[in-house]
Amino acid sequence: MNEERAADTPQSPISSLQSPPAIGHFLGGVGALLCDEAGRYLLLRRAASKDFAAGVWECVTGRVDQGEGLEEAVRREVREELGVDVSLDYLLGTTHFYRGTAVPENELIGVVYLCSLAGEQAIRLSAEHDECRWVTAVETADLLSADDASTAWTRRLLARAEEIRPLLSADLRRFNGREGFELG
Repeated sequence: MNEERAADTPQSPISSLQSPPAIGHFLGGVGALLCDEAGRYLLLRRAASKDFAAGVWECVTGRVDQGEGLEEAVRREVREELGVDVSLDYLLGTTHFYRGTAVPENELIGVVYLCSLAGEQAIRLSAEHDECRWVTAVETADLLSADDASTAWTRRLLARAEEIRPLLSADLRRFNGREGFELG
């Protein structure tokens, strides 16, 4: 009798197919690589108390809050971590990685901006970092000699910035400062 009921019950066309692909779950992230007029980059050392990549040199990074745009998020993260305001000069690139093991709750996608300080301001580190240094690309070799994935990512980011910076005209920087990057 159970077999008869099962045969009489129409099946959904979806249930007869293979399982649909899982919906992606990931966090949004932003990064800000600050560069000064002398061509030096600001690197920050993650505090020993951090749960991920403690002691690693990096740029400003952080997560995008729900309802927040990418540009708003990068400005907020810079203010939280450094106590300064920045100009977003150029979109350096995108990133995809896992903050630890490769499980959905650790997956991040993000964008990284090349930024400059908006006027004369003093850097004030938050508890996330215990040291900062303005360094040239050549000087970063000493700070970024570790073999971990986070340090390798920062090396790639700096190499990209070094290639892009000479190509950025004053007109493009002014346009980006005036118009931003988000299309709404």
